[in-house]
Amino acid sequence: MSVKIFIVDDDESVCRAIKTLLMTYDFDVRTFNSAQSFFDAISPDQPGCLLLDIHMSGPDGWEVQKQIFASGSTRPVIFISAEKKDDATDRALKAGAVGFLQKPVNGQTLVDLINTTSKS
Repeated sequence: MSVKIFIVDDDESVCRAIKTLLMTYDFDVRTFNSAQSFFDAISPDQPGCLLLDIHMSGPDGWEVQKQIFASGSTRPVIFISAEKKDDATDRALKAGAVGFLQKPVNGQTLVDLINTTSKS
């Protein structure tokens, strides 16, 4: 059974590129262009790993992560962002994310992080 990956990013080209990459590694990938479309489609107890952009229209990634944890979900979250602030990685990890990757995302680093996360 392949690992489910949910990508939430309001940039459709980013969703498409990461989905294409991850599907070559046999991940089961679904993309969402907004936090609301993700919440409408995926229940909190559905297993999978969430790739979450920080800067989106509507609730940003930080707010989405708070909502996910408040719902009782234990789904691992990996932030992806073009943000170059030095404290973004620390903030993401302190908020409970399992990783933070800057765009453009290194494909092998992403796959390794997902594989490490899905085995724990």
